Amino acid sequence: MVSIEKVNDNFVFEIKGFHKLWALKSQLTIPAAHITKVYPYTKELKGFFGLRMPGTNIPGIITAGTYMVDDGTIFCDVMDKSKSIVVELTDEHYKRLVIEVEDVEKATSMLLAK
Repeated sequence: MVSIEKVNDNFVFEIKGFHKLWALKSQLTIPAAHITKVYPYTKELKGFFGLRMPGTNIPGIITAGTYMVDDGTIFCDVMDKSKSIVVELTDEHYKRLVIEVEDVEKATSMLLAK
């Protein structure tokens, strides 16, 4: 799970608990201006077809880490699809974040308010 906090003009995405081990990352800092779109994640989590580098994928249980996919590099940390959002980015290493949050509506509202 990921917590989100706004610090000045940036959003800090902190990976919580054992998810740090699976994702091989503990925190991401993204300027608010680089967030272009935020919406609930609705696709099935059957894993991503792409190069995992580095990360963990246990189908039906967890997808976490960095993945190279057809349209760029993405970061994932998802166990429960119903609590997940997609954060599309511009001018960043990652094209998008697919992350599990505690409250989808609250996280989406916070990120879109910038």
